[in-house]
Amino acid sequence: MKKTRDNLSWAQLEADLDAHGHAVVDGLLDPLCCAGIAAGFDADATFRNRVVMARHGYGQGEYRYYDYPLPDPVAALRTSLYPALAAIANRWHAALNIDTRFPSDHADYLARCHAAGQIKPTPQLLRYGPGDYNRLHQDLYGEHVFPLQVAILLSRPGKDFTGGEFILTEQRPRMQSRAEVVPLTQGDAVIFPVRRRPGQGKHGHHRLTMRHGVSRVRTGERFTLGLIFHDAG
Repeated sequence: MKKTRDNLSWAQLEADLDAHGHAVVDGLLDPLCCAGIAAGFDADATFRNRVVMARHGYGQGEYRYYDYPLPDPVAALRTSLYPALAAIANRWHAALNIDTRFPSDHADYLARCHAAGQIKPTPQLLRYGPGDYNRLHQDLYGEHVFPLQVAILLSRPGKDFTGGEFILTEQRPRMQSRAEVVPLTQGDAVIFPVRRRPGQGKHGHHRLTMRHGVSRVRTGERFTLGLIFHDAG
């Protein structure tokens, strides 16, 4: 692991999230860690489920949900990133007049999820080959939804694969959707909303609906680690 929660520029990341609907952490993981996580895709004992996207209309490609106990790098990332993200999530909910607040410790938040029957881990490892893509979507798995998630690119664009850009769309009230392509290099992480974020309007904040996806991979193979902070039912 290249960076830790404590040496990230959280003030700048928070400002980027507010201004653009996403924030990029350059080089969160080093190449060796990226390669090690990607190499584990076929280790069946590590995962609870495999999803072939075409079978469900999600796109093309496949992803696997990790099982508990999570591999050490995945568990460490989820635990260490959560507290700063929870502070942002609480501010966003206050701006949108949503009553739900999030504890500062991820274990406490998972206890809330598990008490509601959301007990399945949601971190996932995604693999795309030539022609694969992921349709625009939101990762919602039950009543309890943490507002932010993280995707980490494990492969080298231009070397391991071409195409496969990360895409976000934002829907403002009574306006057409805005799309943004987020450039990433190996080990970069993008932080983005799961479902919505606050947007400043003339009369206060309004809710902006967000979706994310991946454009068509043209050549090679693309691996991504997805960190979702609520568990599934």
